[in-house]
Amino acid sequence: MTSTVVDTNILIDILGMPNPLRDWSLSRLEQCHREGELILSPIVWSELAASPLTEQQLTSAFGWLRMKREPFSYEAAFQAGKAHFAYRRAGGQRERTLPEFLIGAHAMVRSHRLLTRDAARYRGYFPSLDIISPETHP
Repeated sequence: MTSTVVDTNILIDILGMPNPLRDWSLSRLEQCHREGELILSPIVWSELAASPLTEQQLTSAFGWLRMKREPFSYEAAFQAGKAHFAYRRAGGQRERTLPEFLIGAHAMVRSHRLLTRDAARYRGYFPSLDIISPETHP
């Protein structure tokens, strides 16, 4: 079985109105669910908290997925910091570690795939990460 970290943008798509991106996200999410365990990162959960929904509403909305809540490790935190350091050396302007680095490092360190619509944000800093995106799985 293959485990998959679900990126925030996929879950936001699921909550949104029907459109082609929502259809793609839902289809791929269901496929990943059939192929193995879905992983919910604490970083993704914190990004979802920025919505007007309560924690109970979010929990109910995604309950059917039975996502495993997995803690964030020190090893993943270190890899995220290294990715952010590379980003800054390449001219990146944001001084704080971006959530994408934390999510990507979590998936990479735990040998999960990553389901996202933003593959470019991850590919350059986590080249060994197996990414499922519209570019890789149209």
